[in-house]
Amino acid sequence: MTPTIETSDIATPDSLDVGRRSLLKMTTTGIVAAGVGAIAATPAHAQPQTQPAVKLTEKWDKVFPQSDEVQHKKITFQNRYGITLAGDLYQPKNTSGKLAALAVSGPFGAVKEQSSGLYAQTMAERGFITLAFDPSYTGESSGTPRNVASPDISVEDFSAAVDYLGLLPNVDRERIGIIGICGWGGMALSAAAVDKRIKAVVASTMYDMTRVMSKGYNDSVTLEQRTQMLEQLGQQRWKDAEAGKPAYQPPYNELKGGEAQFLIEYADYYRTPRGYHPRAVNSGNAWTITTPLPFMNLPILSYIREIAPRPILLVHGEKAHSRYFSETAYEAAAEPKELVIVPGAVHVDLYDQMDKIPFEQLAVFFQQNLATTA
Repeated sequence: MTPTIETSDIATPDSLDVGRRSLLKMTTTGIVAAGVGAIAATPAHAQPQTQPAVKLTEKWDKVFPQSDEVQHKKITFQNRYGITLAGDLYQPKNTSGKLAALAVSGPFGAVKEQSSGLYAQTMAERGFITLAFDPSYTGESSGTPRNVASPDISVEDFSAAVDYLGLLPNVDRERIGIIGICGWGGMALSAAAVDKRIKAVVASTMYDMTRVMSKGYNDSVTLEQRTQMLEQLGQQRWKDAEAGKPAYQPPYNELKGGEAQFLIEYADYYRTPRGYHPRAVNSGNAWTITTPLPFMNLPILSYIREIAPRPILLVHGEKAHSRYFSETAYEAAAEPKELVIVPGAVHVDLYDQMDKIPFEQLAVFFQQNLATTA
């Protein structure tokens, strides 16, 4: 069933419902489920630090069923930093000529076997060549130490995926777009701003990870709290240097009781058969404790207006705790832009709920904006 879609009037902070405004007044030390984690005063957890050459699992180990309408294969490609990224390439069957293509990634802390793969396969059913990939240092992609992130490298991963797609003989390199989900929605917008080869961008249920890590939910972190967090992270760097390896945050999305509703919803996806995958950071693994450092220093949406005149489509759930990220990104962006609010949807509904994700609207957006110019 296709959801009813509304184009939102942009909400002001005062118009947001009390539940979203008060979201625990969370500081960065309380941000766990979106791939941010507790960054200070947490016990260190050991994780493997070495990884052999990229080895791809050939069996279908996605959290969604395989489509018989598309061809699928595992691939690898390198980013500008020499990291080998692992991906799933989806191609519609019974097509000819050069097609439009989409690179897809996210959520932050997820793997290509989860939401990004579902988006990629579904868009391939609609006629696009698509690539879902594991970000650097995570999943089946290379990079050590494991489970560390940087906004610069994440944005580069999107551009590297564009490199790969543009070299395929059946892809029209002038018709490449990208989709970012959750924390990778912000990465997608940043990539589109800097990489003019990207002709259209969708951010679904987006987070700006640099904003939430540096300012907390609803920008509630004070300068004093930020300074204290950076002091703690600096001390953790000394500990990591002395140990010769990084320490890790506690396992992600483990519920202990009393959590906010949106954290319960994260766990319902990442820690149950609905969305659990053993390689995902968010499925009971963890980021390094010092992962927030570059995110607290390098805002990724400073140049969002420079995406124009290429189009932006932002999609968010009406009841999502994270809705304000899309609303403020919409305000900051230049035309052409569109914000679609999915009635009744919470944040994680747009990870995998086929009756909530507006795939037909995404397909029309890309069909119109990646159309042939001949």
